[in-house]
Amino acid sequence: MYDLHTHSTFSDGTQTITENVAMAGERGLSGIAITDHDTTEGYAEAYSAAVDTDLEIIPGIEFSAEYEGASLHVLAYFLDPENADLKAELKRLTDTRFRRGELMVEKLQELGYDISFERVREIAGDDLIARPHIADAMVEAGIVSESKEAFDRFISDGGIAYVPKHALDPVDSLALIKAAGGVCVLAHPGMWKGNGSVPDALIEQMAADGMVGLEVDHPDHDAEQRSYYGALADRLGLIRTGASDCHGARYGFRLGCDTTDADRVDDLKRRAGR
Repeated sequence: MYDLHTHSTFSDGTQTITENVAMAGERGLSGIAITDHDTTEGYAEAYSAAVDTDLEIIPGIEFSAEYEGASLHVLAYFLDPENADLKAELKRLTDTRFRRGELMVEKLQELGYDISFERVREIAGDDLIARPHIADAMVEAGIVSESKEAFDRFISDGGIAYVPKHALDPVDSLALIKAAGGVCVLAHPGMWKGNGSVPDALIEQMAADGMVGLEVDHPDHDAEQRSYYGALADRLGLIRTGASDCHGARYGFRLGCDTTDADRVDDLKRRAGR
């Protein structure tokens, strides 16, 4: 079984890729996908960490997209990390994430909260600054009691300290992924605009444009959503995938809690020409 959605300290996870690889082995997985937000920088560490193991590394990424003014995430697998257009878009995303973090902290300061961007940078380390890093700093400063409260009250889409980010339309993300030799799977379609769901019309459009899969089994999808998206994937000829969306300790070390079987991973590879 494969976990096709994992995060590390290269984006907003709390474990290194090496630690994720070790945990995957301990939990009996056949492979994991490296899908940090808007970066391919973790591939080398992943391949190195898996050298003396039977674990298969699936190179991937989770793109930040935006639809109707709200964040929407698009998974991609088997991209060429040296593709020029891909590298240019990832640089734009990285550059704007830094400034976005600064602006969110400035909004919190204007609201009277004692938080510093320097501390957010320290929490993020050498990696991309993301909203969970700001949430961690808010918990540490006593502004909120837990990171979920930081999102719910302040930094989620439409929150009082929210700042929009540079992000492609999901259809444009799909085109970029295809041009870079990859295949596209829509991440957690039941998680959009807070408790909303991605419109079926968009999923249908992306399927018609060449998207190959839908993340059906996800720890934040309930049984009804899993049944609904499984049927939708079947109707549209999409591969059903399952994954933990692991962020290390941030959401309870759930690596491997939802998985994709080997036959479906092989189907992903075939559609990517592997």
